[in-house]
Amino acid sequence: MTISLVDIKLLWGRAGGICSKPDCTEDLTALLESGNYVVGEMAHVIGRKPGARRSIPEGGKDTYDNLILLCPTHHKHIDKAPDGTYTIEMLQEWKRKQEELIRNAGKTKRFHNFQELRLEVCRILAANKAIYDAFGPLSEVADRDPNSNMFLIWELRRVDRILPNNRKILNILDANNDLIEDSKIMTAIEKFRIHAEAYEKHVYHRLDSYPLFPSEFSEVFQNA
Repeated sequence: MTISLVDIKLLWGRAGGICSKPDCTEDLTALLESGNYVVGEMAHVIGRKPGARRSIPEGGKDTYDNLILLCPTHHKHIDKAPDGTYTIEMLQEWKRKQEELIRNAGKTKRFHNFQELRLEVCRILAANKAIYDAFGPLSEVADRDPNSNMFLIWELRRVDRILPNNRKILNILDANNDLIEDSKIMTAIEKFRIHAEAYEKHVYHRLDSYPLFPSEFSEVFQNA
């Protein structure tokens, strides 16, 4: 299987690092901290080889459009079950719904006042900071052993935790914009939006530069 790094990032990020089988909420990177290995599997929707499950004569491609992120158990089920049990259309629908769930996280979350909103955003930012401190390029383990596989952990955590968290923050803020009346806070939010959107592009397709996390946003929400 030869899958490009961009396709791997898209698959993991858009699925939020969670198995795409409906009602399966297994965290596919949960074991990274202790064992430094990945439990998630990138399964083909259309079988890669002719004669494989859900195959076509020319075989399925090793691309994001033809891959679905699954836990080992459900990957085995879809490949071992009798023909017709898990169809191409079914797997495509699983993938679509999981990605929609991640993309829309926080859109319906409503708060009674700005302090509640600020506290929720603060919690998500704290989770992102904890990930950066533990796995990022300036983390203790990265500094101690620059050649370790922590780079893989950091790459996956960026796409399946930090990027979805950034989108969730923006969704929550947009859903509760009636609670935001201060023009300075509005400006800070829009600066964060610019940062988050540019950072996502940077993670998937490395940019020479991008707007950094705005200090104004931190002053409003990280000190809640």
